[in-house]
Amino acid sequence: MFGIRQFSRSGRVVRGTNLVPIPFAFAGVAIILLAVTLTLDFYFDAPLKQRYQWLSVGNIDDARAILGAIMGAVSTVLALIFSVTLLVFSMAVTQFGPRLMPYFLRDRTMQVTLGLFLATFLHSLATFIVTGERGDMVFVPQLTVLTSVALVFVSFFYLVVYNNRVAQAIQTNNVLAHIVETLNKAIFELSTQHVIEAHPEAAVRASESIETIRARCVTEGAPVLALTSGYMQRIDYGRLMRPVEKADAVVCFMSEPGQFILEGEVLAQVWPAAKRDDLLNKIQAAVEIGQHRTLDQDIDFAFAQLSEIAIRALSPAVNDTYTGLSCIDWVGDALRMLTSFSEADGARRTAGGRIWSLRPPLRTARIVRTAFDLIREAGATSPAVLTRLLQTFARLALQLSNDDQRRAILDQVEAVRQSAILLPEVGLDRETIDAAYHLARERLAMPTMPRDLGTAAST
Repeated sequence: MFGIRQFSRSGRVVRGTNLVPIPFAFAGVAIILLAVTLTLDFYFDAPLKQRYQWLSVGNIDDARAILGAIMGAVSTVLALIFSVTLLVFSMAVTQFGPRLMPYFLRDRTMQVTLGLFLATFLHSLATFIVTGERGDMVFVPQLTVLTSVALVFVSFFYLVVYNNRVAQAIQTNNVLAHIVETLNKAIFELSTQHVIEAHPEAAVRASESIETIRARCVTEGAPVLALTSGYMQRIDYGRLMRPVEKADAVVCFMSEPGQFILEGEVLAQVWPAAKRDDLLNKIQAAVEIGQHRTLDQDIDFAFAQLSEIAIRALSPAVNDTYTGLSCIDWVGDALRMLTSFSEADGARRTAGGRIWSLRPPLRTARIVRTAFDLIREAGATSPAVLTRLLQTFARLALQLSNDDQRRAILDQVEAVRQSAILLPEVGLDRETIDAAYHLARERLAMPTMPRDLGTAAST
């Protein structure tokens, strides 16, 4: 049942990174615009010339010269600018990491610019072909030629916007801020309960605990198998809510977005088992599996990207300590956002309180290790990095909401302390690290404090 689909994953791309749809859409619009202007030129050429003298572009030689110049300029820019842009992006991902290429390709400004230049070239080429002398008839589509000129103005104006966008996109702090912004959306979606009205007969299970339901799903449920291998990218809960509620069932996902799924592996358990056949195709269709991890619902991946940028900056080949410190600041902010929500239990409920979907719970301890372990190891020989880590932990301590979060951060504090012991004995560095360490220990040992005290973290 799996052999036919085993290579279906190879053609998939990250959502929004396909460079084909938008340029082709612009090309289609250009063809429609061409048909409209040619119709106006064919039927209303004389009245337009009489009423709007400024619409004239001259005779047939003038029109073909204008169109030839437009095609030469547009084709040159189309080939040169975008080849240089891909080179710039390739150099950027060398610095930031190859997993950030979708961030650059997803930029709609680039796709729109490509579409404008493609549309302008096709419109000018078609106009050049129809402009000419055939027998005794000389056809110079004045309005169509002027439309090509207008498209050139728009394309080159947008090219300036695009160049500014590229210049902004490859700056380190903008890349980091974009990742954190996307992470914030994922955290908000994770923390938002999507509820639906429950059937009256479903109320009998509304009071059961999450662990009880999870255990019954695993032991009594029927498995839904993955049709292909790859990373689980997202779960379309909106697509599943109504069918699962109608079947009065519970779907327990065995993996979460970001984990690698093997073909034929158990993707989810459906309980009661008798409802499995009714929901099989809907569950498999609602789970997107591809060859890339994405930021849509994969919170762990966002922290991994921030960590990757930091360890590349701190590597001996790059040795960019300031970028590493910026990454630590943004990782701290991302972790602050995560800890501001209660730890997700992985459950989604109906309006009546009945659980209809489960996924592995999100644990702060695991996220903290993903965020800081590799940065701590890469910066183990840098007093500046170790100090910034301890200062970040001290500032986060005032915003943690439970003991599990405090324990996860405290483990990192002790690990940084052990790394600092191995540093060469330099009095000034040692004093700074010790002060930051004791401050972090002191704040993490304090009881949970109210949110408004977070402003004191910078003191």
